[in-house]
Amino acid sequence: MVAAAACGFFLTTLAACGGERTEDRHRDVPRPGGPSGTARSGPAVRSAPARVPGIGERMWQQVPVGTRQVVAVYGEQEDSPDSTLVLYEKRGTTWQRIRSWPAHNGKRGWTTNHREDDRRSPVGVYTLSDAGGIRDDPGTLLPYTQDEDAFQTPYYWDEAHWHDFDYVIAIDYNRVPGTRPDDPTRPMGQSKGGGIWLHLDHGDGTLGCVSVPESAMRYLLRRLDPQDRPVVVMGDRANLEA
Repeated sequence: MVAAAACGFFLTTLAACGGERTEDRHRDVPRPGGPSGTARSGPAVRSAPARVPGIGERMWQQVPVGTRQVVAVYGEQEDSPDSTLVLYEKRGTTWQRIRSWPAHNGKRGWTTNHREDDRRSPVGVYTLSDAGGIRDDPGTLLPYTQDEDAFQTPYYWDEAHWHDFDYVIAIDYNRVPGTRPDDPTRPMGQSKGGGIWLHLDHGDGTLGCVSVPESAMRYLLRRLDPQDRPVVVMGDRANLEA
Protein backbone atom coordinates (compact mmCIF):
# COMPACT_ATOMS: atom_id res chain seq x y z
CA MET A 1 0.00 0.00 0.00
CA VAL A 2 1.38 3.38 -0.91
CA ALA A 3 2.32 5.33 2.19
CA ALA A 4 2.90 8.58 0.34
CA ALA A 5 1.13 11.82 -0.17
CA ALA A 6 2.53 14.94 -1.74
CA CYS A 7 2.51 18.61 -0.89
CA GLY A 8 -0.74 18.61 0.97
CA PHE A 9 -2.19 15.23 -0.10
CA PHE A 10 -1.91 12.90 2.91
CA LEU A 11 -2.34 9.16 2.70
CA THR A 12 -0.92 7.08 5.54
CA THR A 13 2.39 8.52 6.78
CA LEU A 14 3.95 10.72 4.11
CA ALA A 15 3.30 14.29 3.10
CA ALA A 16 5.44 15.44 0.23
CA CYS A 17 4.97 17.67 -2.69
CA GLY A 18 3.65 17.19 -5.97
CA GLY A 19 26.07 25.95 -17.43
CA GLU A 20 27.86 26.37 -14.51
CA ARG A 21 28.84 30.01 -14.12
CA THR A 22 31.25 31.03 -11.37
CA GLU A 23 31.64 34.76 -10.83
CA ASP A 24 35.16 36.06 -11.23
CA ARG A 25 36.76 38.42 -8.75
CA HIS A 26 38.49 41.41 -10.26
CA ARG A 27 40.33 44.47 -9.15
CA ASP A 28 40.95 47.76 -10.88
CA VAL A 29 44.38 47.88 -12.47
CA PRO A 30 46.07 51.30 -12.86
CA ARG A 31 46.97 52.12 -16.42
CA PRO A 32 48.94 54.94 -18.02
CA GLY A 33 47.08 58.22 -18.26
CA GLY A 34 47.67 61.31 -20.40
CA PRO A 35 50.88 63.01 -21.36
CA SER A 36 51.83 63.52 -17.75
CA GLY A 37 52.07 59.78 -17.33
CA THR A 38 49.80 59.75 -14.28
CA ALA A 39 47.92 56.51 -13.67
CA ARG A 40 44.16 56.26 -13.84
CA SER A 41 41.83 53.41 -12.94
CA GLY A 42 39.97 51.38 -15.53
CA PRO A 43 36.19 50.91 -15.44
CA ALA A 44 34.82 49.58 -12.17
CA VAL A 45 34.32 45.80 -12.14
CA ARG A 46 31.91 44.23 -9.65
CA SER A 47 33.56 41.94 -7.13
CA ALA A 48 32.03 38.74 -5.84
CA PRO A 49 29.44 39.71 -3.20
CA ALA A 50 29.96 39.48 0.55
CA ARG A 51 26.50 37.94 0.79
CA VAL A 52 24.14 36.20 -1.63
CA PRO A 53 22.63 38.72 -4.09
CA GLY A 54 18.94 39.55 -3.83
CA ILE A 55 18.73 38.61 -0.14
CA GLY A 56 17.93 41.49 2.22
CA GLU A 57 19.33 41.99 5.70
CA ARG A 58 16.25 40.62 7.48
CA MET A 59 16.43 37.31 5.63
CA TRP A 60 20.22 37.14 5.68
CA GLN A 61 20.24 37.36 9.48
CA GLN A 62 18.48 33.97 9.52
CA VAL A 63 21.29 32.17 7.67
CA PRO A 64 23.23 30.16 10.28
CA VAL A 65 26.78 31.18 11.09
CA GLY A 66 29.12 28.75 9.36
CA THR A 67 26.90 28.13 6.33
CA ARG A 68 28.99 27.88 3.18
CA GLN A 69 26.36 26.61 0.71
CA VAL A 70 23.14 28.47 -0.06
CA VAL A 71 20.42 27.27 -2.43
CA ALA A 72 18.55 30.47 -3.30
CA VAL A 73 15.07 30.15 -4.82
CA TYR A 74 13.98 33.44 -6.37
CA GLY A 75 10.23 33.48 -7.01
CA GLU A 76 9.13 35.73 -9.84
CA GLN A 77 6.13 37.18 -7.98
CA GLU A 78 4.18 36.53 -4.80
CA ASP A 79 1.35 34.77 -6.66
CA SER A 80 3.45 33.11 -9.38
CA PRO A 81 4.56 29.45 -9.59
CA ASP A 82 7.67 30.36 -11.58
CA SER A 83 11.09 30.76 -9.99
CA THR A 84 14.82 30.35 -10.47
CA LEU A 85 17.07 28.23 -8.27
CA VAL A 86 20.70 29.29 -7.85
CA LEU A 87 23.46 27.50 -5.93
CA TYR A 88 25.99 29.72 -4.17
CA GLU A 89 29.10 28.70 -2.26
CA LYS A 90 31.23 30.76 0.07
CA ARG A 91 34.89 30.95 -0.87
CA GLY A 92 36.96 32.96 1.51
CA THR A 93 34.83 35.93 2.46
CA THR A 94 32.76 36.12 -0.73
CA TRP A 95 29.86 34.18 -2.25
CA GLN A 96 30.32 32.61 -5.68
CA ARG A 97 27.43 31.77 -8.01
CA ILE A 98 27.99 28.13 -9.03
CA ARG A 99 25.02 27.13 -11.19
CA SER A 100 21.36 28.00 -11.78
CA TRP A 101 18.23 26.29 -13.13
CA PRO A 102 14.60 27.19 -13.87
CA ALA A 103 12.29 26.01 -11.10
CA HIS A 104 8.68 25.94 -9.93
CA ASN A 105 7.15 26.61 -6.52
CA GLY A 106 3.59 26.44 -5.19
CA LYS A 107 0.78 26.80 -7.72
CA ARG A 108 -0.51 29.88 -5.90
CA GLY A 109 2.90 31.36 -5.23
CA TRP A 110 4.46 32.14 -1.83
CA THR A 111 3.37 32.86 1.73
CA THR A 112 4.96 33.98 5.00
CA ASN A 113 2.26 32.05 6.90
CA HIS A 114 2.11 28.63 5.26
CA ARG A 115 -0.93 26.49 6.03
CA GLU A 116 -1.74 22.94 5.06
CA ASP A 117 -3.24 22.69 1.56
CA ASP A 118 -2.81 26.41 0.73
CA ARG A 119 -0.80 25.46 -2.39
CA ARG A 120 1.81 28.09 -1.59
CA SER A 121 5.48 27.63 -0.74
CA PRO A 122 6.73 28.91 2.63
CA VAL A 123 9.02 31.95 2.51
CA GLY A 124 12.08 31.56 4.71
CA VAL A 125 15.51 30.13 5.45
CA TYR A 126 15.59 26.38 6.06
CA THR A 127 18.37 23.85 6.56
CA LEU A 128 18.82 20.94 4.14
CA SER A 129 19.55 17.81 6.15
CA ASP A 130 18.11 14.69 4.52
CA ALA A 131 17.47 13.19 1.09
CA GLY A 132 15.86 10.16 -0.50
CA GLY A 133 13.77 8.92 -3.36
CA ILE A 134 12.70 6.01 -5.51
CA ARG A 135 16.03 5.73 -7.30
CA ASP A 136 19.36 4.64 -5.89
CA ASP A 137 21.59 7.12 -4.09
CA PRO A 138 23.41 9.08 -6.83
CA GLY A 139 26.41 9.71 -4.57
CA THR A 140 25.20 12.28 -2.06
CA LEU A 141 26.86 13.14 1.24
CA LEU A 142 23.43 13.77 2.78
CA PRO A 143 21.72 10.88 4.60
CA TYR A 144 19.75 9.14 1.83
CA THR A 145 16.66 6.91 2.10
CA GLN A 146 15.93 4.82 -1.00
CA ASP A 147 12.42 3.39 -0.84
CA GLU A 148 10.43 2.58 -3.98
CA ASP A 149 7.15 2.15 -2.12
CA ALA A 150 7.27 5.10 0.28
CA PHE A 151 8.15 7.65 -2.40
CA GLN A 152 5.85 6.33 -5.12
CA THR A 153 3.31 8.91 -6.28
CA PRO A 154 -0.38 7.95 -5.98
CA TYR A 155 -1.67 5.90 -8.92
CA TYR A 156 -4.38 8.46 -9.72
CA TRP A 157 -1.93 11.31 -10.31
CA ASP A 158 -1.34 12.47 -13.86
CA GLU A 159 1.48 10.70 -15.68
CA ALA A 160 3.53 13.93 -15.68
CA HIS A 161 3.96 13.51 -11.90
CA TRP A 162 5.03 9.87 -11.83
CA HIS A 163 8.73 10.73 -11.47
CA ASP A 164 8.38 13.70 -9.11
CA PHE A 165 9.95 11.83 -6.20
CA ASP A 166 12.68 9.89 -8.01
CA TYR A 167 14.98 12.16 -5.99
CA VAL A 168 14.02 14.46 -3.12
CA ILE A 169 15.81 16.70 -0.64
CA ALA A 170 13.79 17.54 2.46
CA ILE A 171 13.45 21.25 3.23
CA ASP A 172 13.47 21.54 7.02
CA TYR A 173 10.18 23.39 7.32
CA ASN A 174 8.00 21.97 10.15
CA ARG A 175 9.94 18.71 10.30
CA VAL A 176 12.59 17.07 12.46
CA PRO A 177 16.04 17.29 10.81
CA GLY A 178 17.91 14.02 10.79
CA THR A 179 14.87 11.91 9.91
CA ARG A 180 13.93 10.44 6.55
CA PRO A 181 12.15 12.92 4.24
CA ASP A 182 8.75 11.23 4.62
CA ASP A 183 8.78 11.34 8.44
CA PRO A 184 5.28 12.61 9.41
CA THR A 185 6.29 14.49 12.57
CA ARG A 186 5.14 18.14 12.47
CA PRO A 187 6.71 20.12 15.38
CA MET A 188 4.51 23.20 14.69
CA GLY A 189 1.35 21.12 14.27
CA GLN A 190 -0.42 19.57 11.29
CA SER A 191 -2.21 22.80 10.36
CA LYS A 192 1.12 24.39 9.44
CA GLY A 193 1.66 21.84 6.70
CA GLY A 194 4.87 19.98 5.97
CA GLY A 195 6.50 17.60 3.54
CA ILE A 196 8.13 20.50 1.69
CA TRP A 197 10.82 19.11 -0.59
CA LEU A 198 13.11 19.86 -3.47
CA HIS A 199 12.12 17.33 -6.13
CA LEU A 200 11.92 16.68 -9.87
CA ASP A 201 10.03 19.17 -12.00
CA HIS A 202 6.86 18.20 -13.88
CA GLY A 203 6.46 21.41 -15.87
CA ASP A 204 4.24 23.58 -13.66
CA GLY A 205 3.54 24.67 -10.10
CA THR A 206 3.55 22.35 -7.08
CA LEU A 207 1.46 22.01 -3.94
CA GLY A 208 4.18 23.77 -1.90
CA CYS A 209 7.50 22.18 -2.83
CA VAL A 210 10.22 23.51 -5.14
CA SER A 211 10.81 21.47 -8.30
CA VAL A 212 13.80 21.51 -10.64
CA PRO A 213 15.03 19.44 -13.62
CA GLU A 214 16.49 16.00 -12.94
CA SER A 215 19.97 17.25 -13.84
CA ALA A 216 19.66 19.87 -11.10
CA MET A 217 18.58 17.33 -8.48
CA ARG A 218 21.45 15.02 -9.29
CA TYR A 219 23.90 17.91 -9.21
CA LEU A 220 22.62 19.24 -5.89
CA LEU A 221 22.61 15.79 -4.30
CA ARG A 222 26.24 15.29 -5.25
CA ARG A 223 27.33 18.82 -4.39
CA LEU A 224 25.65 19.61 -1.08
CA ASP A 225 27.93 18.82 1.84
CA PRO A 226 26.68 18.62 5.45
CA GLN A 227 30.01 20.03 6.60
CA ASP A 228 29.14 23.25 4.72
CA ARG A 229 25.81 23.50 6.57
CA PRO A 230 23.66 23.97 3.44
CA VAL A 231 20.45 25.98 3.61
CA VAL A 232 17.75 27.03 1.19
CA VAL A 233 16.69 30.68 1.15
CA MET A 234 13.38 30.81 -0.70
CA GLY A 235 10.56 33.20 -1.51
CA ASP A 236 9.29 35.75 -3.96
CA ARG A 237 11.83 38.43 -4.83
CA ALA A 238 10.04 41.19 -2.92
CA ASN A 239 10.04 39.20 0.33
CA LEU A 240 13.64 38.05 -0.17
CA GLU A 241 14.89 41.60 -0.65
CA ALA A 242 12.91 43.15 2.22
